[in-house]
Amino acid sequence: MKREIITTADGSKTIQIKDWGEQYHSKHGAIQEAYHVFIYSGLDLFKNRDLSILEIGFGTGLNAFITLLESEKRNLTIFYAGVEAYPVSTEELNQLNYLEELKSISRKSEFDLMHTSSWQEEIEISADFILKKEKINFKDIDELATYDLVYFDAFGARVQPELWTVEIFEIMFRAMKPGAYLVTYAAKGSVRRAMLAVGFLVERLPGPPGKREMLRAQKS
Repeated sequence: MKREIITTADGSKTIQIKDWGEQYHSKHGAIQEAYHVFIYSGLDLFKNRDLSILEIGFGTGLNAFITLLESEKRNLTIFYAGVEAYPVSTEELNQLNYLEELKSISRKSEFDLMHTSSWQEEIEISADFILKKEKINFKDIDELATYDLVYFDAFGARVQPELWTVEIFEIMFRAMKPGAYLVTYAAKGSVRRAMLAVGFLVERLPGPPGKREMLRAQKS
């Protein structure tokens, strides 16, 4: 499928899949969306502790990199697992402008390490941030009661409905610790019902720019 780099409304770039009319991030602002959904609605629930995060859709590494930057402000020590079946190419990564837009040029070596490090291995990105990238399908995740927070950032249900099913959310539920949270930009009724069916407590929150609502779910 044809892919191209586009600039979103906040100046940050993302990858668009032309055949689907789908982007890796919101056209209304890639960085804005990442902060609103995953930092302000997820990471901000935790301070001054060790934290295990699972990201569904590692993609461009934007969520992981922002989490690295923001975890330092919150005194968090993080183990971060990023699952991605179809990694972004080096050519595409070289066209993104996250370091510039986040005013983090000095952190280039860490951003690069996130992408050049080996898959299926734990890599120390910084003293308080360990990354493990897993090149597997989401349905093959088999951890039990491991994660405090899940960033669910798969492509939308319009183009990949199989990623937003009861089966997938059962896998998420099993992988999460009791009391853990899952946050996603999605707000479709079918997604909410799938979450409720596996036992999540689900709340609707105000969405990022361009979206009225998003969902946050907690494992009771």
